[in-house]
Amino acid sequence: MDDNCYGRLGHLKNQHKLPAIMTPVSTISSAHSDFGLPDVTLTSHFTSLKLTPDYNDSDEEGDGHCHSFLLLDEKERLKVSSVEAFVKRLNGYKSTSPVKVISIFGNTGDGKSYTLNQCFFRGAEVFRTSSEQKACTVGVWAAFDPSLNVVCLDTEGFSGSTVHNKQRTRLLLKVLAVSDVVIYRVKGERLQDDMFNFLGSASKSYIKHFQKALLTVCSRSIDPIKCADSVKGPTLCIFHETRNTEPLGCYNGKDVSEQIQDRFHELQLDIDGFASLRYVGIQTIIPPTDFGQIREVLNEEIKKNCNRPQRSPHIVYLTLKALNDKFTGVIKTSIEPLFPDQHLTCPTVCQSCEQRCSNSVGHLKDNIPHFNNSKCRYQSQFENSVYICKVCTDNGTPVVVTTNYTNDNQNSWLKYALSGYTIDCPVCGVIYRSKQYWYGNNDPEKSVVYTETKHIWPGMDLPSSSSMNPARKVLDGVTYLSETVASVSYEPSRLLSSWVADQFAPKYWKPNAEIKECIVCKLQFSSTSIKHHCRACGEGVCDECSKRTLCVPERGWNTPVRVCNFCYKRSGSISSNCSDSSSRGDENEVGARKFSEAVVQTLSSVASVLEYPKNLIKDTARPSYWVPDSEALECYMCKSEFGSTLILHHCRDCGHGVCSSCSNHRKPVPHRGWPNPVRVCDLCSNQDT
Repeated sequence: MDDNCYGRLGHLKNQHKLPAIMTPVSTISSAHSDFGLPDVTLTSHFTSLKLTPDYNDSDEEGDGHCHSFLLLDEKERLKVSSVEAFVKRLNGYKSTSPVKVISIFGNTGDGKSYTLNQCFFRGAEVFRTSSEQKACTVGVWAAFDPSLNVVCLDTEGFSGSTVHNKQRTRLLLKVLAVSDVVIYRVKGERLQDDMFNFLGSASKSYIKHFQKALLTVCSRSIDPIKCADSVKGPTLCIFHETRNTEPLGCYNGKDVSEQIQDRFHELQLDIDGFASLRYVGIQTIIPPTDFGQIREVLNEEIKKNCNRPQRSPHIVYLTLKALNDKFTGVIKTSIEPLFPDQHLTCPTVCQSCEQRCSNSVGHLKDNIPHFNNSKCRYQSQFENSVYICKVCTDNGTPVVVTTNYTNDNQNSWLKYALSGYTIDCPVCGVIYRSKQYWYGNNDPEKSVVYTETKHIWPGMDLPSSSSMNPARKVLDGVTYLSETVASVSYEPSRLLSSWVADQFAPKYWKPNAEIKECIVCKLQFSSTSIKHHCRACGEGVCDECSKRTLCVPERGWNTPVRVCNFCYKRSGSISSNCSDSSSRGDENEVGARKFSEAVVQTLSSVASVLEYPKNLIKDTARPSYWVPDSEALECYMCKSEFGSTLILHHCRDCGHGVCSSCSNHRKPVPHRGWPNPVRVCDLCSNQDT
């Protein structure tokens, strides 16, 4: 007989659309002659021929048969629109009966759908089965067994299409979260790591994400169930069928459940998300498969009510819908390669960002350096951030620029405290001066350079440390000046700042010498008190009474500046009173004041060294290779403990903490960024640098 005469599931096709005639099997041989067909003898090859109606996804809910229907498609879309529609599709359900939910997982082709048919529907093809290569179950299908009050959920296998693998896994986790019993069907000689990895990951995800979501859903529910019981994990039942090997049994005094849990622990996984673990193993040498043991175990779990209480189908549907709405969204599809890059690329890792080298293994033998095209992370101990000339980069030839500190022949505190640094490009020359102007210097990163973070590979030379310690150089210079001023007294430094401020003050400002008290709160100023000037009225005020800022364009201040509380409250009247051109401040005077503020700010940095703990400033300006003060408890050379009588110093070469007696020598340390003679310990002074 021509194979084309048969349909997909074994039905005889009526190609001419004639009425179908059902003939008893006992008379089929004699009937063949009436149809002009050759004699056919039924053999064992035809025992799988389907002669019963196909109830899969039928719309005939009232025909008395069980039907399966698509609940969720492969794109996680809920295909049943409402609770009423869901209950209506459960053929045979009584409106007052609670139900249990049983789902099945496993690889494609291991007989998941067939197992559900045999365990709950007496072998009827409620869930579709197929002998084709293509998977017959896509998405999640549901059917109801009225004899046990069980909602069965059939899922898509793991070994199917890998294009939507991640989305399918998330879909299966939602089904697992609403299930009371989870069957994992394994048809193979041994339990593979894939099963353990999925179940271990599912357990972790359930505890971390789904338990909280279930608790929220249950707390909003009107169904009389206990929330604490409803969020317990499902029972896990592993149904393992072998042919040539024996299934698991007691071994070395351990039962099967203990052996399986040991296997999870070996893979650094756990199954705490499942309430209990059951194992059913059978060996099928000659088909058909015996489903008696798995039926008994499932019946026991269905009758139990200690894990999760029975629920109405309404709660089952609403819970699944809530989880599906919460855990949704596009997942980037990707197919994992058979040979990942980490198997073939260099294992060396950047010390700063911990990313692997992207070159092939053994590239150093070909004189090819380590490389990774991704951005690195900056870390201060490596100083792996460099400047790139912006002009050269825009021209297509990026050039690394260097930072230098004025003229290296000068050796005074003034060069670091006042003169700043320059940025030199080998192509463009000097492209930036930090103290080109006393006021209004731009940030180099906004004007002349780009910043690039370099990878730090093991064994490579660190970037030049000439720019590692500018803060420490400034501190050294300011410390020298502060010690000089402090040797006289603190008051002269305050008087010096006040004198400089008076020389550049606008005409309407009251001189510092005449200010005896705050114009607002009448606080008496001492010789060391900090005095401020209101930019609007010019009177002297304290810090507390001049925290507000305003633009005072009539005085030449076009940006927000300090004003007293009186002027802030009557800011409208100031503008009217000063609208006359005679009262407008001289722009040259204001410009001079801005210049003087830069000078006073520099002089104030001297006072800040005296006002704040010196160790705090030192720790902020400490180069990365220096041992922190908190860790340098004794001299590295003589082992004497530091204290009030023994001052801590740092060797500019090795960075260790040393005392004055062990660091009397001075010499340049260019490889650390100190081109001029600086303090070094006795050990480093005797070594060639």
